[in-house]
Amino acid sequence: MSKHFGPDYVRAIAPYQAGKPISEVAREFGLDEATIVKLASNENPFGVPDSAKAAMVQAAAELGRYPDANGFELKQVLAARYDVPADWITLGNGSNDILEIAAHAFVEKGQSVVYAQYSFAVYALATQGLGARHIVVPAKKHGHDLEAMLDAIEEDTRLVFIANPNNPTGTFIPGAEIEAFLKRVPPNVVVVLDEAYTEFLSEADRYDSPAWVRQYPNLLVSRTFSKAYGLAGLRVGFALAQPALTDLMNRIRQPFNVNSLAQAAAIAALGDSAFLEKSARNNTAGYQQFVEAFEQMGLDYVPSHGNFVLVKVGNDMGAGARINLALLKQGVIVRPVGNYGLPEWLRISIGLPQENAVLIAALQKALAESRGD
Repeated sequence: MSKHFGPDYVRAIAPYQAGKPISEVAREFGLDEATIVKLASNENPFGVPDSAKAAMVQAAAELGRYPDANGFELKQVLAARYDVPADWITLGNGSNDILEIAAHAFVEKGQSVVYAQYSFAVYALATQGLGARHIVVPAKKHGHDLEAMLDAIEEDTRLVFIANPNNPTGTFIPGAEIEAFLKRVPPNVVVVLDEAYTEFLSEADRYDSPAWVRQYPNLLVSRTFSKAYGLAGLRVGFALAQPALTDLMNRIRQPFNVNSLAQAAAIAALGDSAFLEKSARNNTAGYQQFVEAFEQMGLDYVPSHGNFVLVKVGNDMGAGARINLALLKQGVIVRPVGNYGLPEWLRISIGLPQENAVLIAALQKALAESRGD
């Protein structure tokens, strides 16, 4: 008789490591929460837009009732925005939920899933949670090598994850390359195009993935309200795909997986173009602030298309952990990425100008102490 509960492939999973909350850092290092700067989880530094706050106040009157299980109003707004029928939309408790639902809907135990080295940790977790087989394709300049990913697809492959821009590296694949990839993928392989950071792309880099959904029955586009829209704490994501995919997704999606406040806030945020533009402007300026500082400090970094930058803080395997700890002691929270196989690097989210300045000063001090200056 087995001494363990559950299958071996579940016990082998390393749980997802989220960014440290401010309250935990304050307790651990004896700091005042008000002085701590959190640049770890790629959150919008402006927080929740006022439009969404007002919508939630109004929706709070109905919290004694279950939310709309089908998210009718939110789907109508999304359908109009992306020019797809409402039944082409699946709602999720954040886009993380969408990724998990997709894996469970399209992949059986023992089949294979393809994704890139240094791509979002949830791809590996979702695959392992199914007892499916990982096919991890080596990165190319810290990003996706689409040609190699195409070659890696096997007969039992049922799902390919592509993040664009990619987290945690910030790398970007031009739209023409993704469309060329879609044309060559076997029609029985579902491609999940994870666009959690797409709102931060420049106009020159934008492409029309919802239009591809109409053309490719095996494409699922995943997006979120957690980043640019400032609703990370509410957990709202959605997928665009043809009914052959959304029908399966909705068969296993948990009922009421997007709560009433989240639905109301998402509808309001989607129409708040001023907030989105303000966020984009701050992100562009903050990126330049970081890049100039990193270059002045002589640090290597990966050019980013998201709201964060991956920066190399040393050449030894303990560099990321060491500098991360030094920053925590100064009340600055960033994201070590050793779990991604990048132990010499840190991922730093772009904050408000004053928050970025605090990070830059703290990083200079941490690096100097590490060198023994």
